[in-house]
Amino acid sequence: FSNTYIIANDETKEAILVDPGKFDTHLLSQIEDNDYYISAVLISHSHENHINGIKTLVKIYDTKIYAGVSHLFGIPCTVLKDGDNLDINGIEIKAIKISGHSGDSFVYLVDNFLFTGDVLSAGRIGTSTNNFARANLINDLQTKICNLNPMTIIFPGHGPPSTLKVEKEINSSLYEEI
Repeated sequence: FSNTYIIANDETKEAILVDPGKFDTHLLSQIEDNDYYISAVLISHSHENHINGIKTLVKIYDTKIYAGVSHLFGIPCTVLKDGDNLDINGIEIKAIKISGHSGDSFVYLVDNFLFTGDVLSAGRIGTSTNNFARANLINDLQTKICNLNPMTIIFPGHGPPSTLKVEKEINSSLYEEI
């Protein structure tokens, strides 16, 4: 299972999807029942369980896809850079590149909400292919994420939400020697 999130502007009814790993009737009902229009998609990384839904999504909505790569399934994307500040539908988003899990991993900060894909979940950090990549992942989490507001709510790609405060208290992987 992978988590998909909807970030919406209730005034304009325009919405953003984060990691549409699956686009099924349940997700479509959530969107349509709230009269949302998906105008943008944020991709945390290009593993298939986080992106498969865009193939269906682009058939229904004229949407702009933001990712760390230029194309997904032949669909053009707006390529992000570390620290990009986006204004989508009146929603301010900061894109933060996190190395170590995959070459195109980004997390997205919206106010005090952090959408982390696979790099940080409740009680664990993402997998890496080798020790060098793991050291990069830990370093990026320590330098780019751990200094955010402790009350930041973490919405991971898998599993339940958490807070940065809780993760700093219980997630020993954040403090591994690098």
